[in-house]
Amino acid sequence: MKQEPTVFIIDDDEAVRDSLKMLMKSVGQTVEAFSSPAEFLEVYDENRPGCIVLDIRMPGMSGLELQSKLNEMHCILPIIFITGHGDVPMAVQAIKDGAMNFIQKPFRDQELLDLINDALKLDTQQRKELLEHKEILRRLSTLTDREREVLHHVVEGKANKVIAADINLSQRTVEIHRSRVMEKMGTKSLAHLVRQVMQVKEHLEGEFNFKI
Repeated sequence: MKQEPTVFIIDDDEAVRDSLKMLMKSVGQTVEAFSSPAEFLEVYDENRPGCIVLDIRMPGMSGLELQSKLNEMHCILPIIFITGHGDVPMAVQAIKDGAMNFIQKPFRDQELLDLINDALKLDTQQRKELLEHKEILRRLSTLTDREREVLHHVVEGKANKVIAADINLSQRTVEIHRSRVMEKMGTKSLAHLVRQVMQVKEHLEGEFNFKI
C-alpha cells in the first residue's frame, strides 16, 4: 500500500511545533513533530516518504549535525531549514550540503507551504527514480558474465559482427546473447537499453566491474 507523505517537524520550541502542526493539518497534510533530532532518529524509517522541516539551532544535536548524520545514512528526505537572521551563513552551508531550502523567521505560512509542496514533489520524484534504479540493477544481476560482456560492447555501439570478432565468438552466438540481454532487461530497443545502463552508470563499475 502506498504511504502518504509526512511532514516531519523537528524543533525544540514547543510553541513552534504546535503552530506548524496546526498549519499542516489545516491543509490536510500528514504531520509528525519532534522536540529533538535524537527523538526523530529513534523512529526514522527510510521507506517513509515526505520531507523534514528542521530548526537549525537546537541544544544537543543541532539541525546541521542531524543533516550530516542523515547524509551518512543516505537519507533522501528533502530538508527545509528554519533559520534566524544570524543563521543565514549556516543555512547557505546547509544548502551546499544538500538541504533543499531554508526559510527565515518570521515567515509567512504560505511561503513555508509552498516550499513544503516543492519538497514533497521532489521526494516523490527521487523515490520513483530510486525504484527504477533498483529494478535496473536487479535485472543486471540476472545476466551471466558473458551476457554482461556482450552488453558492454552493445552499449558502446558496436555491431554484432564487430563484437563477435572482439570476444572471439560466432556472430550467431553474439546475436543469441544480445537477444537474451534484451529480454532480461525488459527492453525491445537499443536506445532504451542504453538509457537503462546510463541511469545506473555510477553503480556499475563497483558492483559489476562494468565500465562505460
